[in-house]
Amino acid sequence: MNPRTRSITTNSPTRRVLLGGLILGAALTAWPGRPTAAAERATVIPPPAEDPPAGAATTETAVIAGGCFWGVQGVFQHVKGVTSAVSGYAGGDAATANYEATGSGRTGHAESVRISYDPRQISYARLLQIYFSVAHDPTELNRQGPDVGTQYRSTIFAASPEQARIAKQYIAQIDRARVFGKPIATTVEPLKAFYPAEAYHQDFMTRNPAHPYIEANDLPKVDNLKKVFPANYRAKAVLVGSGA
Repeated sequence: MNPRTRSITTNSPTRRVLLGGLILGAALTAWPGRPTAAAERATVIPPPAEDPPAGAATTETAVIAGGCFWGVQGVFQHVKGVTSAVSGYAGGDAATANYEATGSGRTGHAESVRISYDPRQISYARLLQIYFSVAHDPTELNRQGPDVGTQYRSTIFAASPEQARIAKQYIAQIDRARVFGKPIATTVEPLKAFYPAEAYHQDFMTRNPAHPYIEANDLPKVDNLKKVFPANYRAKAVLVGSGA
């Protein structure tokens, strides 16, 4: 898939949107077997059985990948306790940590989001519950909806052995519960490095709510966050561009 093009499910003709000097195409054609945006809904899953209490740290970091980083970033920017959510690349080398190269699907990178959060307000395990429930579909292998390729894989980049342990235990717990009806495809990889994405990708959902891809694929995720996790939802997003 052209890394500048994101396909969405609708019957409207193709539109192109000029953003920050770049033309980002959105091919508005039906994706075979893909449900319409109206069918985008959360899956209610049990809370993590393993959820250690907060320690002395006042800030911690999680890096996750779940398809296009626009929507994943947008979801976590509305989560209480999150102080920053940055779109970027993880899994590959610094030389290929850019949108054009990552879009080839041959760099090892996944479009990812680095989440900084206050563990006294929200735990790593609860972030994973939101990730699995509303931020993406963890049963899809090397794709999310219309976006196909290893760069859109579902992956948790663990920054420590404890993060890896919590993530693996939660995946096993969800699989045992069979809440999705299909096995979880999410992988757990050690975090080697995170590279922030280009400026025009940051805060994309908030800056471009009328973008057809955002309307169809990502705004429903924020609605689901508000409905399924009302205690963790905040209306005002914490934005990269605001310096927050």
